[in-house]
Amino acid sequence: MMVLYSGTTCPFSQRCRFVLFEKGMDFEIRDVDLYNKPEDISIMNPYGQVPILVERDLILYESNIINEYIDERFPHPQLMPADPVMRARARLFLFNFERELFIHVQQLERRDQPKDAAKLMEKARQQIRDRLTQLTPIFIKNKYMLGEEFSMLDVAIAPLLWRLDHYGIEMPKSAAPLLRYAERIFSRPAYIEALTPSEKVMRR
Repeated sequence: MMVLYSGTTCPFSQRCRFVLFEKGMDFEIRDVDLYNKPEDISIMNPYGQVPILVERDLILYESNIINEYIDERFPHPQLMPADPVMRARARLFLFNFERELFIHVQQLERRDQPKDAAKLMEKARQQIRDRLTQLTPIFIKNKYMLGEEFSMLDVAIAPLLWRLDHYGIEMPKSAAPLLRYAERIFSRPAYIEALTPSEKVMRR
């Protein structure tokens, strides 16, 4: 059985929980206290972070790597595009999300905030707000990121959209199509099941 070591408030862990519930398979989730991580976390992941997936002799970390493995191991429903060209484009999108959005999420999630934290955090909020606003036109026509089909891209961005209030990010009125898209993700049964009690209280 797959075991996922997951932080109860960690947006990257939430991605993996979401995929596991979408697949509807047998798995175990072990909650990790992010403020007091057990020693075996650093043994399994040299960077000392969650999520970590363990299946027999295999140990994986980094949410996108974990999720692609789960998707290939349990292909129904398929979350990465079947077509190689579309799959490559999806991977590029995922890479861009990490570089342009989630690098700022990491700033907002930092436990050891530097002296000029307030300034850095406001800059991170602005960067996220601007990038999400740029993505908004996609959802004027599309139900999901790649069109009508729910995919790994929707999984990847969902934890950030869920935490906008929590991070103090107020989106402009022009972002209404993006926020409607977010609600479509949040209404999925697997999304609701994958939420921890700590995550449920992040939204008003």
